[in-house]
Amino acid sequence: MKELVEDARSRVMAVSPTDAARAAEQGDLVLDVREPAELETDGRVPGALHVPRGILETRADATAATAVSQLTSMRGTGRVHVLCASGGRAALAADTLRVMGYDADLIEGGLTAWKANGLPVEG
Repeated sequence: MKELVEDARSRVMAVSPTDAARAAEQGDLVLDVREPAELETDGRVPGALHVPRGILETRADATAATAVSQLTSMRGTGRVHVLCASGGRAALAADTLRVMGYDADLIEGGLTAWKANGLPVEG
């Protein structure tokens, strides 16, 4: 897993939590790829779209019946900033989105860094 994450990180940019929050205020999307149980125990980023990493491709493919328009509408029109707990899954997800034609990066340090920067979390 560590090698997969390192490989994905080599292909995607990282953005600070503060920069991602600012960009979201301007219309970019924060995509949280953590599992539902993590959202309940660790909190949610207000306004973020939640799609677990394991089903991301089915939600990011505009031709799929399970596509999520809030995500697919960003393809070619905006940037997706991907968040997980610490950054590993976000790197994999951002790389997947990149391959699918999205402009995506990972939020460096994940939710841990988001909270450490004093950014809002619900729940």
